[in-house]
Amino acid sequence: MENLKGLKRTHYCGDLRIANVGEEVVLNGWVQKKRNLGGLVFVDLRDVRGISQIIFDTNVSEEAFNKAEKLGSEYVVAVKGIVRERQSKNPNMATGDIEIEATELRILSKSETPPIYIKDNDNVSEDLRLKYRFLDLRKPSMQNNLILRSKVAKIVRNYLTDNNFVEIETPFLIKPSPEGARDYLVPSRVNPGKFYALPQSPQLFKQLLMVSGMDRYFQIVKCFRDEDLRADRQPEFTQIDCEMSFVDEEDVMGIMEKMLQEIFKEVLDVDVQLPIQRMTYKEAMDRFGSDKPDTRFGLEFVNISDIVKECGFGVFANAASDEKGSVRGINVKGGAEAFSKKGMKKLEEHAKLYKAKGLAWIKLTEAGIESPIAKFFSEEEMNAILEKMGAEAGDLLLFIADKNAVVYDALGQLRLEVGRKLDLMDKNKYNLLWVTEFPLFEKDEETGRMIAMHHPFTSPLDEDVEGLTGEDKTNLRAKAYDIVLNGYELGGGSVRISNADIQKKMFDAIGISDEEANDKFGYLLEAFKYGVPPHAGLAFGFDRLMMLLTGADNIREVIAFPKNQNAICPMTNAPGVADDAQLEELAIKVDIEE
Repeated sequence: MENLKGLKRTHYCGDLRIANVGEEVVLNGWVQKKRNLGGLVFVDLRDVRGISQIIFDTNVSEEAFNKAEKLGSEYVVAVKGIVRERQSKNPNMATGDIEIEATELRILSKSETPPIYIKDNDNVSEDLRLKYRFLDLRKPSMQNNLILRSKVAKIVRNYLTDNNFVEIETPFLIKPSPEGARDYLVPSRVNPGKFYALPQSPQLFKQLLMVSGMDRYFQIVKCFRDEDLRADRQPEFTQIDCEMSFVDEEDVMGIMEKMLQEIFKEVLDVDVQLPIQRMTYKEAMDRFGSDKPDTRFGLEFVNISDIVKECGFGVFANAASDEKGSVRGINVKGGAEAFSKKGMKKLEEHAKLYKAKGLAWIKLTEAGIESPIAKFFSEEEMNAILEKMGAEAGDLLLFIADKNAVVYDALGQLRLEVGRKLDLMDKNKYNLLWVTEFPLFEKDEETGRMIAMHHPFTSPLDEDVEGLTGEDKTNLRAKAYDIVLNGYELGGGSVRISNADIQKKMFDAIGISDEEANDKFGYLLEAFKYGVPPHAGLAFGFDRLMMLLTGADNIREVIAFPKNQNAICPMTNAPGVADDAQLEELAIKVDIEE
């Protein structure tokens, strides 16, 4: 193969315009496609900035023309030529007004026929794309995603640095933690039988940095969680991690929403109005059944429990009479004609995916009420339901009756499904929302014990501190806050406990003994003996933010080398098998047959 000497690029392929006509240029890039018309060869040459059309005709040397005829897809070449105005312009290309009349061609590297097309929307399976990720990343959409990711990281760094945050790295090899998702463990060779953990977040270290007097810290950092994957999860992911001293929750939310305002303006030219709307966790659950509600459309919950407590429909009456249950519905305006019997059956099946026992419905047609449950209600009860639901002719009312947890989840997911079916989610709308006052505790489904909903260093609301020593802790609230965008949690944080007595009560409440606390968090508790500033922080999911900014379907589209749904890298075949010598060095025995 030839080298670049004398043919280093003067311009990128995507940068040439009509103003460059008459200039001699050198372009380097990949052959996107070639068209041979006999005495004329057209080549689309691609690089990271775009595509230029190159023409080889009788004016070029015979050697260069013969090379051009032999070019294949994805050959890497250097081309010298003169920019000229195209006779047949292409309005769909940024460089569609010009072409380059080639005078010299050099083949830098040949390519075999690629196993995937280097073009967007190629309909190739995701695993094949990930197996050949180095080719997949040549696609314009993928390169644009990574370029935009770099731009957003720069905006974040500039903004936080300008606001007196200091970028500090924290360790990747840490002590295993008892809270959160499963840790990824790393065996220690020099300490046989002992393990490091990869950090799920830099939580304790950033708190130590506040104790150290750093005042404001940030880091764009890799984190690791061994959990089941989905569209917006990866085993290794990136956070924009921040912590501040001598602040409360309003200070944190105020400075972080201004950063979001700057990102959205610079990236999408979208004006975010400040302050961003606040909503308590309870209000979000009561109105939308979710702590990360998509507020781009309505279909808000209506609680009809008070109306149906003594009705003849046992499913409604029983749920409404249960202190932990309720009957709630949504009014799909104009939905009576939108869902056929088959459509209603699919909605019911969708609700059952989220533990609903069934789906009750009422259609209001011009002919009257159509519903399999209408016969169970008196005329007065039915009129009260319709009035509370704001129902009118053409509407479809959907109801779930069960324990509140099931109602929230099933009806909330049903709301989203109806929103998708009726195209109610405006893709050009960006609804940001702060959700505040999260529960301090939640029940672990496996063990049945109370655990910290966020982490055990989250401060309770001042008025709920006394409840830490009470019997019923289910209604205690945290100084915790999430930032939500269009139904996705973008980030979350809290005010941290900086009072030793409150921290002790918190550990007691979730069953962490003094001995266990010292074993797991001793270094933090020791640091807290020497003067702790009030501090609070927040971490954004950087991958998820980029997914939403680019309009991608999942976060794998904005990560250079992600894992698939089975936490496997099809390109490198990671994770792999360690050989016997490595395992022996680490004092590890693998008891799994191949």
